[in-house]
Amino acid sequence: MSDLTHLDAEGRASMVDVSEKAETKRIAVAKGRIYMAKETLALIEAGGVKKGDVYTVARLAGIMAAKKTADLIPLCHPLPIQNVQVDLESNEQESCVDITATASLYGRTGIEMEALAAVSVAGLAIYDMCKAVDKAMRITDVRLTHKSGGKSGTFNAD
Repeated sequence: MSDLTHLDAEGRASMVDVSEKAETKRIAVAKGRIYMAKETLALIEAGGVKKGDVYTVARLAGIMAAKKTADLIPLCHPLPIQNVQVDLESNEQESCVDITATASLYGRTGIEMEALAAVSVAGLAIYDMCKAVDKAMRITDVRLTHKSGGKSGTFNAD
């Protein structure tokens, strides 16, 4: 049985034992988008959303999600995250908000899931704050774009 599996010798789901792995600096970057009506994006930009500052709430929600990823994803290791940054950028041409999360730690296992969770939940927070005016918003393209550190080395998406 491979060391990189969530199955034990009997084929049951289990948490991977990372105790023998070397501690290294690990960084993950994830990106995603939330598409919306042009009027919704303009409302966000103007600070006109009744629930408050959309970008501040989405940024905080993303950071909190990264910190709670092990509570959300079965068999995911709880990690001592050292930094999470969530960046939100209005894209008027595409009528969307581009979401980027960067997470890092010094540890024995990767932090990709935390970066992906941060992007996903930041998008959900934007949706929640704006759904009263735009129920057709779409959270899309959530993906890992960079990973470094650990045994598997560096990954950069095309």
